[in-house]
Amino acid sequence: MKSDELRQKFLDFFKKRGHSIIPSASLIPENDPTVLFTTAGMHPLVPYLLGENHPEGKRLTNCQKCIRTGDIDDVGDDTHLTFFEMLGNWSLGDYWKEDAIKWSFEFLTKELKISIERLAVSCFAGDADAPKDDESAKIWESLGIKKERIAFLPKEDNWWGPAGKTGPCGPDTEMFYWKLNDKPVPEVFDAKDKNWVEIWNDVFMQYVKDEEGNYNLAKQKNVDTGMGLERLAMVMQKVPTVFKTDLFDPIIKKVLELSGKSCQKGEGCNCSDEVKKSVRIIADHLKAATFLISEGVVTSNLGQGHIVRRLIRRAVRFGKKLEIKNSDWVKEIAEIVVKNYRNVYPELEKNIKFIAEELSKEKEKFEKTLESGLKEFEKLEKVSGKDAFDLYQTYGFPIEITQELAKEKGINVDIDEFGKEMEKHQELSRTASAGMFKGGLADASEQTTKLHTAAHLLLAALRQVL
Repeated sequence: MKSDELRQKFLDFFKKRGHSIIPSASLIPENDPTVLFTTAGMHPLVPYLLGENHPEGKRLTNCQKCIRTGDIDDVGDDTHLTFFEMLGNWSLGDYWKEDAIKWSFEFLTKELKISIERLAVSCFAGDADAPKDDESAKIWESLGIKKERIAFLPKEDNWWGPAGKTGPCGPDTEMFYWKLNDKPVPEVFDAKDKNWVEIWNDVFMQYVKDEEGNYNLAKQKNVDTGMGLERLAMVMQKVPTVFKTDLFDPIIKKVLELSGKSCQKGEGCNCSDEVKKSVRIIADHLKAATFLISEGVVTSNLGQGHIVRRLIRRAVRFGKKLEIKNSDWVKEIAEIVVKNYRNVYPELEKNIKFIAEELSKEKEKFEKTLESGLKEFEKLEKVSGKDAFDLYQTYGFPIEITQELAKEKGINVDIDEFGKEMEKHQELSRTASAGMFKGGLADASEQTTKLHTAAHLLLAALRQVL
């Protein structure tokens, strides 16, 4: 089943059950200064999860563009990505656990015809903040999930949120799919077995976390669910990795073609693990950068721009490892990304010229110093903080790239010393540019941050009233 069909099938399923389909919000959060990107479908809905009335009602569904960089070091395995799409449905103080779980089960087993024998679930084990979620487990049992296939796990596994430092959160129940076809499904569910792939997450927002870290019962109980489209496509297309789904296959093939390692199976059947990882990182990072640039994020040394720079530069480094010679290769990969998603996200095609220019500009900028920087790095037997800072300032190496190179060489980076060198540099920069950029958020003082947040709240209120 193609990913476009899966995306639409999900939205239609919940529309029939009284949910309004809402568009994907921007990747740049409007009302949350504590995070750089929209990390989940619920993120843009926080005001409504806290009690505001949504113009589309109490039942909502959508497919949300998301960026997460917390797992960036894991990109290259079978399931981790920086950009992904999150299918979700929400109840804003309307239905609760029973309907949410039953509909999840119905969509998987009736609509997608996934065998119940391949499914397992986890529920919250309980702790000092909230009790064990026996209610969800009993609902799953009533639907035919065996007790042996239900695991109770701690907060680090079965609790979601808040999206920032404070806000709505609660216990969740997660659904897992046994991905192997050549081995029988185990009778007992073991969440540590990587062959069980998490595909859906139903969060029951019963709490609001405050600034002191307390979990208080929410005035409005909400349901927030999330299912990664890429992982669902992997399951439905019966492939072992998200990189072999139709959401990645054309991009992967282009990277392989550009590197001269193209082969019939699409992901490099004769490639070493190192080559495979490099190809996947390039495909993931340039896809994420393409989406971010399409929303106006340009490379810089701070915030969102720093992340885009880091994604592009990391992709360029792995492109060098693959010995890609074509001077326009980042642009060509971006064009494949746009072609793959243009029917769903038309802003990509609208901004293709700008995307290509920004990618090429950053690639060329980094390439000028990359080779010299790598030669300089190779001379080092250990990496002091000053060495890392010199690589950053002179050759444009983000600290993460230096750490990655050091790890490959089996040496450590003195991060504490790097931080001190960076502070000294920033202090000099602040002194030199005193008085500039007063109209923006030039400093991160508590007062400036409060005023900036107040401006966002006022704008949201004006939009609602006017």
